[in-house]
Amino acid sequence: MNILWDFDGTLFDTYPAFTAVMYELLNGSVPKDMIHKELKISFTHAANYFDLTNEDVNNFKNKEISLSPDNKKPFPFVEDILKFANLNVIMTHKPRNEVVTILEYYNWHHYFQEIVAGDDGFPRKPNPASYQYLHSKYNLHLAIGDRLLDILPANEIGLKTCLFQNDEKGADFYINTYADFFDVVNL
Repeated sequence: MNILWDFDGTLFDTYPAFTAVMYELLNGSVPKDMIHKELKISFTHAANYFDLTNEDVNNFKNKEISLSPDNKKPFPFVEDILKFANLNVIMTHKPRNEVVTILEYYNWHHYFQEIVAGDDGFPRKPNPASYQYLHSKYNLHLAIGDRLLDILPANEIGLKTCLFQNDEKGADFYINTYADFFDVVNL
């Protein structure tokens, strides 16, 4: 099985760290669960929703980048799937250097044949260009993400899709924990 992975919220549990940084930026004026909900839609959405200035956005990014990868742990059991797969690739909006830093911290870089990062010049999801590129190169079978935004391009190019910790309509498979992956996803 050849798998395309999203990064934040799919491979790594980064949203608690993002939420803590945004909570600090907003001086504790907004409950963390509300921040988390808006960030899960997208960072751009949350920045607009909370009326962040360009300076606020830059402060957020600088604080988030400076956090140790220890604050951005991989989800339990995801490594079992990485080991099982014939091939894994990543498509993320996150800048390459941040992705590589986290992968190297956990010694996971070797699991991935290729990374398409946010600074590689592809249009942002849900545009399917990056997915088409990876699929034509690696003959992918499945795309896994935590947001509908992650699976829309996969649906468009004919890949099977799996939503992680999200029950929005549109995926072929749904899992809340990677311990259930092999029971739920059968290709």
